[in-house]
Amino acid sequence: MAKKETLFEAIGGLPTLQQVHKIFYDKVYLHPWLGKFFADHNQEAIETRQTQFMAEKMGSDKPYLGKGMKMAHRAMYITPELFEIRRQLLRESIKEGGVADELAERWLKIDSAFYGQIVKDSIESFYSTSWKYEKRIIIPKPR
Repeated sequence: MAKKETLFEAIGGLPTLQQVHKIFYDKVYLHPWLGKFFADHNQEAIETRQTQFMAEKMGSDKPYLGKGMKMAHRAMYITPELFEIRRQLLRESIKEGGVADELAERWLKIDSAFYGQIVKDSIESFYSTSWKYEKRIIIPKPR
């Protein structure tokens, strides 16, 4: 019996992930609200980590060795609105990267599975965590 093709293989592997993440983070870094979360972070390093993370989640045999989503985003006040903006930019980037619609939907489904580890319910819950002395990143929505 033949092995089922993974999403990682179906989209074209690392070259496609790298291309889409380059398009995506170009958009993110330019975004007037979302981009401020990345102001002090090297874009190429962020692209590489995101590519490694998604490669593993899509079925690559190479494990992702970075921080988990909850830990990586713990100090950032990410609202449902910010997550939706990010999701829309990712959707556009996947399309611009030439990924077929059915595969794009599978990609977005995997990406959305991390919503609960990234998005904060409220500013109160964000401040009530046990890591009280860590600097928090709160970027107000631009007017």
